[in-house]
This record gives sequence, structure tokens and C-alpha cells, in this order.
Amino acid sequence: MDWKKIKYQVLSVVLLLAMAGCATTSPETDRTVKDSAPAVAIQPVAKDLPASVAATTAKSESSIALVTFDEAAARSHPDIWARIRAGFSIKPLDSPLVEREARWFANNPEYMQRMMERAKLYLYYIVDEVEKRGMPMEIALLPAIESAYKANAYSRARASGLWQFIPSTGRLYGLKANWWYDGRRDVQASTQAALDYLEKLYNDFDGDWHLALAAYNAGEGKVGRMMKYNERKGKSTEYQHLKLKRETQHYVPKLMAMASIVADPAKYGVQLAEIPNEPYFARVDTGSQVDLGVVAKLMDLPVDDLHDINPGYTRWATDPNGPHHLLVPADKKEALIAGLINLPASERIQWQHHAVKRGETMHQISRRYNLSVEALRTANNLHSTLLRTGQDLLIPMSSRPITVAAVRTTYRASSSRSSTRGGAAVHRVRRGETLSSIARRYNVLITQLTKWNFLQVKDVLRLGQRLKIKPSGAPTTSIENSTPNS
Repeated sequence: MDWKKIKYQVLSVVLLLAMAGCATTSPETDRTVKDSAPAVAIQPVAKDLPASVAATTAKSESSIALVTFDEAAARSHPDIWARIRAGFSIKPLDSPLVEREARWFANNPEYMQRMMERAKLYLYYIVDEVEKRGMPMEIALLPAIESAYKANAYSRARASGLWQFIPSTGRLYGLKANWWYDGRRDVQASTQAALDYLEKLYNDFDGDWHLALAAYNAGEGKVGRMMKYNERKGKSTEYQHLKLKRETQHYVPKLMAMASIVADPAKYGVQLAEIPNEPYFARVDTGSQVDLGVVAKLMDLPVDDLHDINPGYTRWATDPNGPHHLLVPADKKEALIAGLINLPASERIQWQHHAVKRGETMHQISRRYNLSVEALRTANNLHSTLLRTGQDLLIPMSSRPITVAAVRTTYRASSSRSSTRGGAAVHRVRRGETLSSIARRYNVLITQLTKWNFLQVKDVLRLGQRLKIKPSGAPTTSIENSTPNS
């Protein structure tokens, strides 16, 4: 091989970059503050180059996308795990923590199984986007470390979503957040933002993925300062030699441990969940605001399943100001499109956000929006009519008056004092409880409670009496097909 020719080519690339004014960003900012735009990923340096030339090439090409996405090749893998293995390219981490973390995962099969069941919903999309950018496929496993693939995960540090963005970093990377919608929990939006951020960190740290990943966890400012500290002390600036907090010391080993398990599950006695190498969801433009319950009904799909892939919509309805799209199971896409075409605008349930003003009462707000006090309480899961200044209320809007019978609250029923039998929750009546208080607690209607338990509305409950609560009792806020008074 002509090394002089290779060096000449490297120097040519460096010269071209200098002329274009390219420069990497200094890792001086914290994770919450980013000053430069995201950069693009690069192809791993050819393994047959000498170390000195490879290092020069890695730095000089840090802003050039050299990898092209071959869709046919991507689809050729038998399952998603084979596709992930084929894309592993981060260099091994020389740390005993990797094996220790791998053994922890292997020794907790229930945890692994739950995590992989959640990953089924999102992994194909994440893998697709990572591969399109030419990034190492280990990155597709990062949500396993960040959130265990819980799209609605929320941490004590106020980080949210699959990729655990804090609010400030989310805003910096274009993740919209308001009363209706949180982009940090949007599967597609947060994935794009996370990959943008990781590409930036990769370039900030001269093509070292270990350092980039550590910075994703601890902040680039912290990692940069520790590197400078080691330089002053004459120590190595590699990730495993930096003095970082315990969480960050274990962060990259956890990711590399997960990659080791995916690479050779038999070695660790792990059975990977079957995940096909095909899209789980498709994106559908709804055109305007729509209730997730209405959409679920059009597709004959449990509303919880729909919300699992649309956790960004925090009020169980899309944002009136957009985004106006939903992710739906791929095999339900055509059914939804056909259903939306034939769905009258009045049956979409348009929602309005109302912030309580000083002195406003529940009665006044109900009259203003032409709905009953009980309907307003039910829609907002309120246990009383007392309001506080600035309180947020969800107002269901429709072309006809809305009553309690037309409103179904959106929140999932849960109780530590209930048990599940045959698909229904069983509630044991406690002192002072009434049909009304129990209905509010489980977000269902009193008429539903009486029907399920063969009771009359005026019946007096007995202490310890068992009541059946059906899980489908309150799927979402929606308008019934019947008229309000039927």
C-alpha cells in the first residue's frame, strides 16, 4: 500500500476543511447549554491504516458524512438483532465494569424481558435512523441504559423520554413542550434530537465515542474539565481514566455490556425477544387536533396501545397548534386514513386549554363553555369544585352541549388497594366512600359502576363491599355517537 499517497490524501482533506472554515466545538459547555449546531456522523476509520494515520484521518474527517444508507441491505437481516450486530463499531472498552454490568443484566431476566418488550415498539425506528446517519449501532441500545425503553420515563433530575432530555437541552435541540405536548417523549422527535446531540459530542471529542457518551450523561463541560485536569497531571485523558461521578463511570460500561449481550446472548444465557426487522408503526397526518380515543376507535385498537407509541401527547389529545400527526401500528395505517376521511369535524372533539383566573368558579367556567360542572370535573379528574388561580383545565369542545354521559376521562385507573380478577379491578369499600368518590378515583362514571355491580344510584355501600371496576370503563375523552340526552 502506498502510504505516501494516503498521507497526501489526508493532508488534502485537512486543507479543504481549513478553506471551508470547519472547526470542532470546544467541550466547555455543560449538557444543558450547547453553543454549536449538531454536526454529522462519520464513517469509522479504516482498520488497516497505521494508528498515526488513522488518528489524523479521524480528526480531519470529523465533519464529513461518508456513509450511505443502503435500504436493501438494511432490510436483508433476518431480525433487528442481526441488523444491530452488523453495525457495531465502537472500540471495546478496557474496563472490568463491562463484564460486571453484563452479568447484572444476565442475572435479571425479568428486567431484561420487560425492557425488550417495550423495545419492540421503538427499536426498528431507532435502528433505521442510526444507520441512516452512519453512526455505530451501539447507539441504538442507548435508550436501554437511559430509560429501559420507557418512552414516558421521568427522572428526579426532570429528564424525560426514551433519551432522557432535561427541559433546557430539549429546547436547545428543538423539542417543543407545552401543556398539550412534550417533544422529549415524542419517539421520533426525541430520537432525532438525541442523535443530533450525540453527533455534536462525537465531533467535540475528536471522534472518541467513549468520551462523547460520557458527555451525554455528565455534560461536555464536566468531561472536558476532567480531561484538562488529567493533562496537567500527565495522566491519560481516555474515558476510563477520568475522575467522574460514579454514575458516569458506570454509564459507558453499561452500554458496552448491553452490546456484548446482543453480540453473543448465548454466552450470557440471555434469550433476546423476537423483534422483526420491519417497522412497528407508521406516521399518519391527522390534519387537525383529534382525540386519541376517537382515533383508537377508528382502528379498533385499545387506546393505551395508541398512547404507548404517542406518549408525547400528554393530554390524550393532539396539540391544537400541532404537531398534527400520530404514530399508529403499521397494519392500521390505511384503516385510520379511511376513518379520518369519513369523520365529521364535530366528532373529533376539539379541546381548549383554560387557565383559571382569580375569582373564577367551576360553575362560571362550565357556563362559559356550555357544559355541566360534573362533565368539567370528570374531564379533568377533579375530586371537588374548588379551583386555584392559574390552575390548568382541559375543556372538551363540541358543536353540541357536552354532558357527563358524553365525556370519558383520559387517565388510567390505578389503585394500590385494588386487585385484578378476570380483566377487571376489584375495589373493597372503605369507610366514608360513596359511589361518587369511587367513580372519581377510578375515572369512570357512576352509571358504569352501578351497571357493573347491579346497583342503584341511591344504594348505600357497605364497609368492605367488593365492587367490580372494568378496565375499559374510561378509555379516553370522546363524544358518544348517541345524543347527549339519550
